[in-house]
Amino acid sequence: MLSRLAAHFRGSLRFKLLALALGPLLVAVPILIGILAGWGAVYYNRLLITKVQSDLAVAHGYFEQVKEGVGRRVETLAGSERLARALRERPGSPALDRLLREMQRQLGIDFLILLDANGHVRAASHGLAQGHDYTAWQIARRALAGHAETEVDVLDAAQLTAIDPALAERARTPLIATRNAQITQRKEETGGMVMHAAAPLATEREGSAGVLVGGLLLNKNLDFVDRINEIVYPEGTLPLGSVGTATLFLDDVRIATNVRLFENVRAIGTRVSAAVRYAVLDQGHTWLDRAFVVNDWYVSAYEPVIDSRGNRVGMLYVGFLEEPFQHARQLALAAVALLFVLTVIVAAFVSLRLARHVSQPVTRMHGTMNAIESGQTAARVGLDLADPAEADELAELAAHFDRLLDRLAEQTEALQRWGRELDSKVAARTAELAAANQTLRSAQQRLVMSEKLAAIGQLAAGVAHEINNPVAVIQGNLDVLRETLGPAAEPALDEIRLIQDQVFRIRLIVTKLLQFARPAEYAGYLEPVNLDQVVQDSLVLVAHQMKKTTVEVTQDMRATRPVTINRNELQQVLINLMVNALQAMPEGGTLRLTSGDSEENGIKGGFVSVGDSGAGITPQDRERLFDPFFTTKTRDGTGLGLWVSLGLVQRYGGRIELSCPASGGSVFSVWLPNEAQAA
Repeated sequence: MLSRLAAHFRGSLRFKLLALALGPLLVAVPILIGILAGWGAVYYNRLLITKVQSDLAVAHGYFEQVKEGVGRRVETLAGSERLARALRERPGSPALDRLLREMQRQLGIDFLILLDANGHVRAASHGLAQGHDYTAWQIARRALAGHAETEVDVLDAAQLTAIDPALAERARTPLIATRNAQITQRKEETGGMVMHAAAPLATEREGSAGVLVGGLLLNKNLDFVDRINEIVYPEGTLPLGSVGTATLFLDDVRIATNVRLFENVRAIGTRVSAAVRYAVLDQGHTWLDRAFVVNDWYVSAYEPVIDSRGNRVGMLYVGFLEEPFQHARQLALAAVALLFVLTVIVAAFVSLRLARHVSQPVTRMHGTMNAIESGQTAARVGLDLADPAEADELAELAAHFDRLLDRLAEQTEALQRWGRELDSKVAARTAELAAANQTLRSAQQRLVMSEKLAAIGQLAAGVAHEINNPVAVIQGNLDVLRETLGPAAEPALDEIRLIQDQVFRIRLIVTKLLQFARPAEYAGYLEPVNLDQVVQDSLVLVAHQMKKTTVEVTQDMRATRPVTINRNELQQVLINLMVNALQAMPEGGTLRLTSGDSEENGIKGGFVSVGDSGAGITPQDRERLFDPFFTTKTRDGTGLGLWVSLGLVQRYGGRIELSCPASGGSVFSVWLPNEAQAA
C-alpha cells in the first residue's frame, strides 16, 4: 500500500510542485528561526548585562560621592573657627559634648568624636567615655599624622555600643533563611558598616592639636539605598514593567535594601547566594549576570566594598527584575513560530491550488499528443484562454500547440507581417543609434572638460608648490631678522607683523589652490552646525556687497536641528549664493532667506533657501548652470562658484536645487542631512 502511494506521488506532477514549493520553506525557515532564537538570546542577554553594568557604575559613583561628602563635612568642621573657638573657650567635656551633638545633627551624620593628640577621646556627640583609645582605627592614625582620610570600616557591637548604644541596636539584624545562601550557624548580624572620616584639627593653640572623627552608619540606612535606587532607576526608565533594586551588604547579609521580602517588608537580614558570595567576596570579582535575589531572578551587578585595610567587607548591588524581559523575548519567539506555522499553512493551500492549475493543462496536452499519435488529427487541447482561471503560460502553450495545426495556410501573411515588423525595428534601431551617437558626443565634451579641469588642477598644484618655497624663505628670514635685531626691532614691529600677515595670506591662497587641485585631501572638520546661525554670519560677511545696491532682506528661519558639516565650507556655499543673488539684482530688490527642517527618503535634514527678485534664469542656462567654467557674467565670472559649491554640498550627502517661480527671480535651495552621509 505504501509503495503504491509512494509510486503515485513520484509520478504526480502536483506532488512534485508542492514539494518544490514547501521543501525550502520547511527546511530553511526552522533553521533560521533557531539561529535567530540563539543569536537573539545571546545578544539580548549581552544588552541586559551592559545595562546593569552601567547601572552599577552610577551606583558606585553615588557611593563614592556620599563617602567624599562625609569626609568633606568632617574636614570642614575640623578646620572651622567655630570649633577652634569652642576648644579655647569651652575646654570642658560636657560643653564640648553638647557642641559636637549639635554639629552632628547639622552635618546629617550619626556621630562626632574629638580625639586629643594621643588618639584618646576628649569629647563625643553621644557621651563616649573620655580617655578611650581610638588609635586602633587606621583613619585616626593617619589623621594624627596630618592626613585627612575617609574610609568604610566594619565596627563590632562593642565598638558601636561605646560610641552610641542606639547605633548598636540599629545595626543588630536577625538573619533570615535565604534560598541558595551559604550555610551558616549565625543567627544575627551585629556588626555595623560605617562610612567615617578623620581630619586633623586646625588650631594655633599649643597643646590643643587633635583629630575630629565623624561617621555615618549604613545599616538600615534606607534613605541612602533608596536614593541610589532613585538615581539608577528613575521612574519610567525600565520598560515592560520591570523593577529596579539596590542593596548594601555587610559580608553577605543585606543591611540596607529596597528588595521586598513580601508586600511592604524589606528583605533586610536575607543573604546573597553562595555563588555570588564566592565570586565577589572570596575572589574579589565584579558579578555581572543573572542572580536569584530573595524571591525572583534579577539581572544583577555586585561589586565588593573595601575597608581601610584593603579587606572585602561587603558588597554594593544594583539590578532589575528579569522576568518581564524574558517574557517579552518568549512572546516574540512565540509570535515568530506562530507566523511560521500560518505561513506554512497558507503556502500549502496556495501551492495545492497552483499545482492543480499547473498539472491540468499538462495532463490535457499529454492526452492530445496520444490521440494525435493514434491518428486522430482533429484532436485539440481545447483550453479557453478567455477564462481567467485557465489563462496562464501553460494554457497559452496548449493554445499555441492547437494553433500550429491551423497556421500552415497563413504563413505567407505571417512572413509579410514579419517583414513590416522588421522594417519598423530597423527604423527604431536607427533612431536608437542616432540617440547613442548624440550621447557619445556629449560624453566626449564632458571628457574634454574633465581633461581641462585636470590640467588646471595640475597647474594649480604646481603654482602652489612653487609659491610655497619662497614663502617659506621669507618666513624663515623674518624670524631670523627679528631674533637677530632683538630689542632693536621694536620700531619696525608693526611692519614685521604686517609682512607676517601677508605671508599668512599667501599661504592661505596656496592652500585654496591645493584644495581646488586635490579637494578630497582637504575635507573640512565636521561639527554640528546651526543653519540659522550660519545664515546670520554669512549676511554679515556680504554686508559690503549689499551696500552697493538697495536690497531688502526678508528672513523666515525655522531650522531647529543642526546639520553635520564643515562650518567654513557651508559658509562659503551660502556666501556664494547670496553674492550671486545680489548680482542678479543690480537695481535693487528683495533677498529672501528661508530655513527649516525636512525629511527625505527616511533621512532627517535641514534646508536653506536663497531667493532673489531678479530677472531669473533661462531654461537653456539652467541645464548648464552647475557645469565648471559656465557663467553668464561677461566680466567678473569664472564659472567655478556654483560648481565648487555643489561639490562641497555633495561631499556631505546633500544637494543644491534651483527653482524659478512664476512670480520672477530664482531660488537656490541647499539641503543637508543632520548626519553627514558618504558622498
